[in-house]
Amino acid sequence: MTNGVPHVLLVSGSLGEKSSTRIALKRFQSVLDDKEATVDCWDLRDEPLTFLNPEETFASESYGPLKARVAKADVFVFATPDYHGSMSGVLKNFLDHFWKEYSGKLFASIVGSYEKGLTVADQIRTVARQCYAWSIPYAVSFNEKADFDELMDPTSDLDNRLRMLAQDVVVYGRVLAEQREKDLAGTDPGFMARYRK
Repeated sequence: MTNGVPHVLLVSGSLGEKSSTRIALKRFQSVLDDKEATVDCWDLRDEPLTFLNPEETFASESYGPLKARVAKADVFVFATPDYHGSMSGVLKNFLDHFWKEYSGKLFASIVGSYEKGLTVADQIRTVARQCYAWSIPYAVSFNEKADFDELMDPTSDLDNRLRMLAQDVVVYGRVLAEQREKDLAGTDPGFMARYRK
């Protein structure tokens, strides 16, 4: 966080060029740009990651800059299609690449699904819990046929839900970032104590 402004990393977990998931995330980014946040977008279609191999990935020269980019974030917003009740493979691979960089930070999700994406959102919250992160208690899910018009513009209902998520991401992202900084600088016990230098 810089000068009280949270840093948000958006991660697009869809590889389709005309993906409604990508369109929804871009709309979310435009809403977020109007708020007090700095935004970085990692589109896994344009910036793919190799499959995680712990014996090679963590030792590679390219991993350091990637890790620094993730470590800089206060909030992560993951957008993914629902594939068989699960997140996309490229998003799961992204999540596997990092761990400590998520601790004490906020997770949120946007899910393209014909069945509300509940299991996908639950899986993302499970990753947050395993990595000592916090998560927004709801997800924005959408159905392409119901939530986009014929020009692939979001309906007003989806737009309102994205606006609500953007507001909560900024507000709670700031609160958690401020507390994380205090915890890391302090001496009191707590789960962030293990990350003090």
